[in-house]
Amino acid sequence: MGILNITEDSFYAASRHRADDALLRTAEAMLTAGASILDIGGQSTRPGSHLLPAEQEAAVVVPAIAALYKRFPETIISVDTFYSAVVKDAVQAGASMVNDISAGAFDEALFPLVAALKTPYVLMHMQGQPGTMQQHPHYSDVTLEVLDFFIEKKAALKKAGVQDIIIDPGFGFGKTNGHNFTLLKDLEQFMVLDCPLLLGVSRKGTIYKTLGTTADGALNGTTVLHTIGLLNGANILRAHDVKEAMEAILLVERYRQ
Repeated sequence: MGILNITEDSFYAASRHRADDALLRTAEAMLTAGASILDIGGQSTRPGSHLLPAEQEAAVVVPAIAALYKRFPETIISVDTFYSAVVKDAVQAGASMVNDISAGAFDEALFPLVAALKTPYVLMHMQGQPGTMQQHPHYSDVTLEVLDFFIEKKAALKKAGVQDIIIDPGFGFGKTNGHNFTLLKDLEQFMVLDCPLLLGVSRKGTIYKTLGTTADGALNGTTVLHTIGLLNGANILRAHDVKEAMEAILLVERYRQ
């Protein structure tokens, strides 16, 4: 899953794009490198960020999705949003997947809409909200609490009629570095949910703070955690650097063979 942020405030500057030819060139490069999903987001959800209203988000995201769908009509386009209004417009523009950091908590109309649209849905865990989530994250047992959260939310999604659910533990969303490494180590435990597992660690603070570098210098560390995640059951890598992520996938596949 290649990351395309239509925002000026993404934590990793190289992932910021506008709905123009540069966006299409980046998308083409990702698809050529092996991406099968393009994830388009107009919100910055890094720690301390402020959330945009739905109208403002849609104004930047929907034209980008329309342009991508026109150029690459066979590609799975995921809209990274928590607003039902944005999902509706995005799917009309060509999106066919929903990636929601809020697990339906920010818009009660989202679950029924996703069910009606019959799109795959990425269910992510987050403690708190982006603006405050990293101030005092606390768990008695992070793996157990996140797993219990998914069991409850999966049941709610199934009750609403959503059939195709993907699980994302939400690395960096209301979690310390220790919590993130624990979840990565325990990733196989989430296989009990019988849903594909999405790993979203690309160039995040857990990597660059541990290594004493920046997001720009976190590619090698990202590949290391991608490899660990794949070995522990991850099915989808949400990545800024598709070529390197695909290399990790290929090498892990060969290793298993």
